[in-house]
Order: sequence, then structure tokens, then C-alpha cells
Amino acid sequence: MKRYGILCDGGDAPGINAAIRAVARKAFEKEDEVLGFLDGFTGLIKNDVKIITKSTVSGILPVGGSVLGISRINPFKNPKYIQKIKENFKKNSLTMLIIIGDRDTIVIAKKLADEGIPSIVIPKTIDNDIYGTDFSIGFDTAVTTISSALDNLHATASAHHRVMIVETMGRETGWLALMGGLAGGADYIIIPEVPYNLNDIAAHLENRKKEGKNFSIVIVAEGTPLPEEKKEKVEYDEFGHPINAKRRVGYFIMEELEKLTHIKARTTVLGYIQRGGIPTSTDRILATRLGVAAVDFADEGKFNGLVGVKEGKIVFNPLEEVAGKIHKADVKFYNLAKIFF
Repeated sequence: MKRYGILCDGGDAPGINAAIRAVARKAFEKEDEVLGFLDGFTGLIKNDVKIITKSTVSGILPVGGSVLGISRINPFKNPKYIQKIKENFKKNSLTMLIIIGDRDTIVIAKKLADEGIPSIVIPKTIDNDIYGTDFSIGFDTAVTTISSALDNLHATASAHHRVMIVETMGRETGWLALMGGLAGGADYIIIPEVPYNLNDIAAHLENRKKEGKNFSIVIVAEGTPLPEEKKEKVEYDEFGHPINAKRRVGYFIMEELEKLTHIKARTTVLGYIQRGGIPTSTDRILATRLGVAAVDFADEGKFNGLVGVKEGKIVFNPLEEVAGKIHKADVKFYNLAKIFF
């Protein structure tokens, strides 16, 4: 009999609970045990743990957030934390950790493996930037939220004849802005993977106006680089990532385009709305597949890897092959979107 410790790390994403449920139910089928650590690595450090039962995971499939809580800490910032993790791993007689997490989680898991703590990582992030999988849990729900927001903004943009700037999350990648903009009919998409020129965008918006289209919607990823002369002092989190919410990229784009076009513009920052809500059926199914696969791989003796999906098939990626890498937005979708600009 195996005993798994499950925890959630990083930002929340719709579908986490579906993954927790899948891990637990598959483990129970194999007569294995599952312990849940509350609030991510914080719970593992404090040994704040509870036994997962069928009752624990009953009814959580459609629920957003995480029934186990979640945290975004870097345990390797403090050597005492790593010692506590080792002690609590042994104290609870764990076979391995199953961690539902993001890019930073993979790096942590790789370092824990070097310390003798085995794990399997299940990818979840609305950013869809995890290398080794085509899609991460939460991405589809976030894209649905963004496209719905664009549907709503079309009405007010049209009524007031304005340019509406919509800023999405995305840290270093443009997956959310790209796919949300494509699904929501954005009139221009700005992402880190494709260089942009404000004068060209302004000319495009002016041409639309000349054609009788008296409003436009421009969607921009929060991690889009600013022009060299406009770069500001950036704050960083404990993993060394820029805190993009404070860069106000959407507002910068709005102000510059308003100057260039003399068309009134407004900015909507979708922010944490993108992370919330009920997971779509696509995310529920993905989370279920990945959760079950994680237990299956563990049962086969595979560990220290990321479980993912490639071209519809479940895959196992050794941590050393994916840690520190980024799944960039596929420019072929940008070229598709350009047809409708």
C-alpha cells in the first residue's frame, strides 16, 4: 500500500478540486491512502495535514478554488523549511508527494528530488506556460472568462465609440490574451511573443474608424514589454518574477494610443476574475485525466516528473527536462487572429 501526500502550490486555478478528487478516487481504487496538506508547502512545513476520504472529495468536482487551500512560498528560501519538509515526509510515512502546481512548483519539486523527496507534479495555471504539456488545468476556464468579458465590452465600446484596452494575466507569455482575444473577436492582440509598434496599432485603429467601425477592442498580456524609454522600476516576487499587476501595461497602452489617435480610450484590467469561477467541462476532464494518470504513473514506479497532455495523449516528463522552461504562446494562433484585425 502506498501513501500519497497531496498539496497545491502557486496561484489558484479553476479545476484544482477536480484534480484532487481524481487523485484520491484513483488511489482509493488501488487501496492506497491520501493525506492532504493544507495551504500548500506551508502545511507540509507545519505538518498541517488531514486524511482524505471519499467524503472529503464528494461534490467538489465543479467547485472553484482549492478545498486544501494553496500557498505561493519558496521553501528553499529557508533551510529550516526543507528540514521540516523532510521530517514531516518521514513522520507521515509518505511514498511520494503529488503536487498540483505551476512553473515554480516544478523547480521546487526538482530541488526536493535532489533532497530525497520524490514527487509527481500535476500542471495547473491559467497562464498555460508550463513546458511539457499542451494545456494546464484552469487555462480553458480563464479563456472562457476573457472571451465573455470581451463580449460584454463590445456593447459599451460601440455605444461610446471608444477604444477599449483589456489587460489579461500571463506573466511572460501571451496565451490568455491570444486565445481570449481570438475567441472574443479582439481587433488587435498584443503579446510578449510578437513585437509590436504603437504607431502601427494607432494607424490600424484609425483605418477602422475610416471604414465606419467606430470602436475597437485591443487585448494585451500583462507581461508585454514596454518600450525601452518607458521602462520603469519593477518589483519582483520571491521567485524573481516581476509583479506585473504593478506595471500597469494596459494603462500605458491606453494613454499612448489615445495620444496617437485622439480617440477616447478606456482600460479594463481583468485581474483575479480570470482565476475564479466554476471550471469548464474541458478543465474538469483535463484535471480528471491528469489526476488519475499521476497515480497510475506512481503505481508503475515513475516519480520526479510532470504529468501532462501532448496532442491529446497523457505523457510523463522527467523534472530535469521541464524545470525552468517556458511554454510560449504558439504564434500560429496569432497569425490566425490577424485575419480578423
